[in-house]
Amino acid sequence: MQSLRQSFAAAVRPSLRSALVLFRPAFGESRGFAASSAARSWLLPKSGDHGSTRKGRPRVPIGGSMRGTTVVWGDYGLRMTDHHRRLTALQLRNAEETIKKKLRGMKYRLYTRISANIPVYTKGNETRMGTGKGSMDYWASRVPVSRVILELKGEVHEQIVRDAFRVAAAKLPGNYETIKKGDVPCIGVTRLTPENIEKMLARKGAPIDPLKRWVGQSGAVTPSS
Repeated sequence: MQSLRQSFAAAVRPSLRSALVLFRPAFGESRGFAASSAARSWLLPKSGDHGSTRKGRPRVPIGGSMRGTTVVWGDYGLRMTDHHRRLTALQLRNAEETIKKKLRGMKYRLYTRISANIPVYTKGNETRMGTGKGSMDYWASRVPVSRVILELKGEVHEQIVRDAFRVAAAKLPGNYETIKKGDVPCIGVTRLTPENIEKMLARKGAPIDPLKRWVGQSGAVTPSS
């Protein structure tokens, strides 16, 4: 009798374990950000494996690319206007929390257009040469000029959104502007207004194909047409 009980328990135990694992809540559903460890926070990429990366520079498009310079998902956007730079995950978090505090109680949705997926390594002061790259300190994102950082969509007045973006921009390094959906894109720091399009098309060596593609898609009219 005892041998039958042992064999029955051995047969049932694996199925019970699989059932418990199946009905166990996911990590993101059972614990919030305040109770999560640093390795499980939304500031880090999902994959914890990362290798040593070079410092690098933000990729500045010089061939006429306009990707990422307009509002895509929301109604308003926060766009960098002065210079390309590297933004840390903590800076992005502070900007998002500032907007959430300003718009508390309102119906909206906030989109983040960039991702902090670049590991940054640091070494201590007065460290001798040849000791390696150092230890991983924080995550950052390389942001080119005229890139839209944040987008917002919802039932919020335009002036309230502009005020929230102004306070959030004060938490970030650099200069920023608030744009609306349908505003003209940029090539570098140049806005593609009809006057600027006419000047760029007349310039020798200008990226003609992207400009003509933008004029055809948007229906923009140049001064000469």
